[in-house]
Amino acid sequence: MLETDRPDPFEDRLSAALRDAGDEFQADRTALVSAGRVRGRRALLRRRTAVVGGVAGVALAGVGGVLVLPADDPAGRDRTSAAPADTPNGTATAAATVVTGDDLLRELKGLLPRGTYGEEWARGSDHQLGPAAHLVYDDGAGAAAIGMGFARVEPGSAQARQLAACPDHNVTPYDDCTSDRLPDGSTLRLYQGYEYPDLRVDTKLWTADLVTAEGQHVSVSEWNSPAEKDAPVSRDTPPLPPERLRTLVTAGVWREVVDAIPKSPKPPRSAAPRTERPEVSGKSVGDTLAALLPDKLDVVARGGQESEYAYVVVDDGRGRSLVQINVQYGMADGAGQLYAGGEILPDGTRLVTRQGPGEKAGSGVVMWTVDTLRPGPEGFRVVISAFNTGDQNKDATRDAPALSMEQLRKIALSGAWDGVR
Repeated sequence: MLETDRPDPFEDRLSAALRDAGDEFQADRTALVSAGRVRGRRALLRRRTAVVGGVAGVALAGVGGVLVLPADDPAGRDRTSAAPADTPNGTATAAATVVTGDDLLRELKGLLPRGTYGEEWARGSDHQLGPAAHLVYDDGAGAAAIGMGFARVEPGSAQARQLAACPDHNVTPYDDCTSDRLPDGSTLRLYQGYEYPDLRVDTKLWTADLVTAEGQHVSVSEWNSPAEKDAPVSRDTPPLPPERLRTLVTAGVWREVVDAIPKSPKPPRSAAPRTERPEVSGKSVGDTLAALLPDKLDVVARGGQESEYAYVVVDDGRGRSLVQINVQYGMADGAGQLYAGGEILPDGTRLVTRQGPGEKAGSGVVMWTVDTLRPGPEGFRVVISAFNTGDQNKDATRDAPALSMEQLRKIALSGAWDGVR
């Protein structure tokens, strides 16, 4: 048995990405009120005209009802409409609106309660990393960082479902989370949790994620600190309560920002198809793990994510024990570092074991791990860990995990995983 305390970026990445199934969706009356405000605001904007003689005006573009500023507006010089371009078939494309970083900051401040601002930055819709805005806001109760992001997602995709789902409490500690379907078909998730899953610092992170039926994704994040990390807590909670977050993220102007993001051109038909890394179904991972457990263990809870990760909570009569497993392709590149000093089995499989403290906030928690990498260019990796608690965010409830290192090794090396490739 080899013991090592090498950090594992694969497990860290998976822990950060965990999301579970969401709740039943309910209609949201608050969103209706917000939508009414947006329609009234747009009507007001339509009635305004551009003012000549050096005074900036506001007007609506004729394409898609997107809010733009006149070219002579000092605050919006870079928010313009590109001239129509001829397509190969001779037809003209629609003008593309650019939303600047200044536009985003102005709209964000207009939707926040009265306060002061500092440390502002933003990216426009034409930035290669996509539009985003950030500022430090103080309503008089303490400075707090607030950030916004905008993107497109495929409606009904795994990514869209993940953005609507509340995390699994057994994996990620948080205070509250709701997921609702709004009257227009959008989904809205409001989350109240922490910046650090292990709770080593009491920095709170509250978020709102809106995904529309058309695939527009708007996200708001706020902290009870003037920075996301490495800054002291400045107030008990972030400044915007859930209802304020709901109003902010559902404002109609943000959907226009997503619409302004340039769409990626389709590759030419002659281009070779891109080879995608295969994914393993999370349900298959969970079912296979449950089937490989010793008969004496009762499964009292189970969960996971849509792909690559699953867990079970087992009880052998002496207390609950969490068992989690990650199954993933494409890990061959990290073999040298991750498996240095480990075993190389006759079939070429690389194996390393680890025994050490848990990664979360629970006191006295230990984690036993068997990490394997099958031979071949696919880099097929199976990692299984067991804990001496049913929830690694809580204190240990038993001396050792319910599975021994030899049992974990047997599960990780089982040929049953070949069937879920």
